[in-house]
Amino acid sequence: MNQTILIAVTAGVAGFLSGWLIKSIQSWRIKKSLNSSNGFLESERLMKEKLQKENHALQQIHAAKESALCEKIEQLELQMKQMDEDILLLQQDNESTEQMMRATQPELHELKRKLIEANNTIARYKSQLQIK
Repeated sequence: MNQTILIAVTAGVAGFLSGWLIKSIQSWRIKKSLNSSNGFLESERLMKEKLQKENHALQQIHAAKESALCEKIEQLELQMKQMDEDILLLQQDNESTEQMMRATQPELHELKRKLIEANNTIARYKSQLQIK
């Protein structure tokens, strides 16, 4: 009977130790997996933060470029408006000069008109030769 009790106790202790060993190995694997998952999550979080910072920087660069281009557009529109006004003034001045010349020197005015027509004809011929 002592031998039976000894075998039972030994089997119980061996079962307990093997169960404890199996649970310890499982616990170790779970902890290792948890640490691996935590490391992966941390690297993903850092990657997300990095991408957010890059995105924010790119948005700022885009906004700065857009602002600069809008400012440049406004300047060019003002310049075009000024040029249009200058063209109108030149046209008015040319018309008044032409009227004065027609009234005071009609022969010179006619020669000027013919010269302009000749220059236009020459330009047309040159463009036709370049096309061919």
